[in-house]
Amino acid sequence: MKYFIFFLLISVYSCNDKKNNNQKLINPLYEKAFDYKDIGKTDSAFLYFYKAKDIFVQQKDNFGVGKCLTNLAIIQETKGDFFGSLETGLSALNYFDNKDSLQYKYLSINYNTLGIASSKLENYAKAIQFYQNALNFSRDLQDKLIYQNNLANSYTKDKNYGQALKIFRTALKIDNKDGINYSRTLTNFAKTKWLQNSIYNPIPEFQKALNIRLKEKDIWGLNSSYSHLADYYAEKKTDSALFFARKMYASANEIKSPDDKIEALHKLISLENPENSRQYFKTYQKLNDSLQTARNKAKNQFALIRYETEKNKADFLKAKAESTERQNYIIKQYFIIGVIISVLIISTLLFIKHQKRLRQEKLLEIQNTELKYSKKVHDRVANRIYQILSQVENTAVIDRDSLLFGLENVYEISRDISYDNKDINENQNFSEQLHNMLDSYSSNSVKVIFNGNNEKLWEGISFQNKTEVYLVLQELMTNMKKHSQANIVFVKFEKENNNVNISYTDNGIGIKSHLPKNGLQNVENRINTINGKINFDTETKNLLKINISFPI
Repeated sequence: MKYFIFFLLISVYSCNDKKNNNQKLINPLYEKAFDYKDIGKTDSAFLYFYKAKDIFVQQKDNFGVGKCLTNLAIIQETKGDFFGSLETGLSALNYFDNKDSLQYKYLSINYNTLGIASSKLENYAKAIQFYQNALNFSRDLQDKLIYQNNLANSYTKDKNYGQALKIFRTALKIDNKDGINYSRTLTNFAKTKWLQNSIYNPIPEFQKALNIRLKEKDIWGLNSSYSHLADYYAEKKTDSALFFARKMYASANEIKSPDDKIEALHKLISLENPENSRQYFKTYQKLNDSLQTARNKAKNQFALIRYETEKNKADFLKAKAESTERQNYIIKQYFIIGVIISVLIISTLLFIKHQKRLRQEKLLEIQNTELKYSKKVHDRVANRIYQILSQVENTAVIDRDSLLFGLENVYEISRDISYDNKDINENQNFSEQLHNMLDSYSSNSVKVIFNGNNEKLWEGISFQNKTEVYLVLQELMTNMKKHSQANIVFVKFEKENNNVNISYTDNGIGIKSHLPKNGLQNVENRINTINGKINFDTETKNLLKINISFPI
């Protein structure tokens, strides 16, 4: 009786859910379950919701599973299977996503169902918890008013009248219209105040709620009003109490609510004269036995539906496994034959591919060797010869011995290049060798300035990395001398954040003539070898800036 409007809202929402998802649903059993539910065939609806749940499980649609379980829990609760409803509703929570606002509607419905089942089992503390969760997830005002009434009623049944009245007052402020929701809240509020204070007169509120329900033709609500009025007059005016108890019994018969009929009969038994009371008692016993039988039958029927569904599913899976096993045996035979043929084909192809790869690797090795020696000749011989030419060009008096020493050094490099001899000596001061190399490019026409080159700067840097830096700078200086037409060159060295930064600047004609394509590629390759970065800044006219950075 007290939850009729709640179930009406669920039915409306369920229909909308079916229609709104009609285009995207691929689970026809889910729709069929709603069709049965709409026409009142709850047993068939239960069966198809249960089967639809398994399809959603196969589709890995957790929200679909949760919706099916929620509807199953509602059906179980309406049929009196309160423990079963709790079990199903709690399992539904595992499939909902609390962070998805699109699922909040069903989450609030499911929590409310759990609250109703717990209240029917007189576990009011748990019911209160579930109703509070339903309110937390509800975004609809009418739903919230229903959940607030259910929550407040549970506080009333738990004899926490103060908290119940607080919630009823909040609900009355939210909905102060003379409608069904308002009348329900008003009559429950008045009843709770009377239970809290036995001298309080709730009749004005009871009568106001009754008039609204008569106007709205709210038969379920009238049933509630008649019950409250009969309870209030039971010890004050027995004739009035009897009048309203009879009214309640008539309305309970009209709405076909066995629970309300039993409640009304219970009141009539204590209020009627002995003769009528005996007749009502017989009706009460018969109806109560019938109701308990129906609920036990429903519990057993739900359990049987689950059992048969699971059994059919198990039988299907067993038959499918046997069929699969037979097919696998045939496939296995074909597979073995196929494997033998495949192994022969693959072995032949792999052998051909292996021979081809060996030839390609040999050719690549030759090409890499040629490239390696070509690079060495360019870096170590050509740049060294140009360095000697620069010294000869910029020295007024040629030192014969120095010139011979330089040429002999070039000869040694050329002769021993296959043994990978180095342009710099690992055992000598690197900063000094770098200084001498850079300074050798200075002349009357080109002034080379460098700053920050000291031995402390190069501490912790491997000899290989020093060599690459030396050759990169030698490449830049050689190409500057050949192509840039610069008369000032500035090279700055500094250490920062575990990196060495080198800034090269000249006032020549720019990058296009400064570095040929091969020279540019050579410089970038060497910087990449030491995990460094090189940036060319050519935005300023007649000024080339090159920034090099590499980790220590």
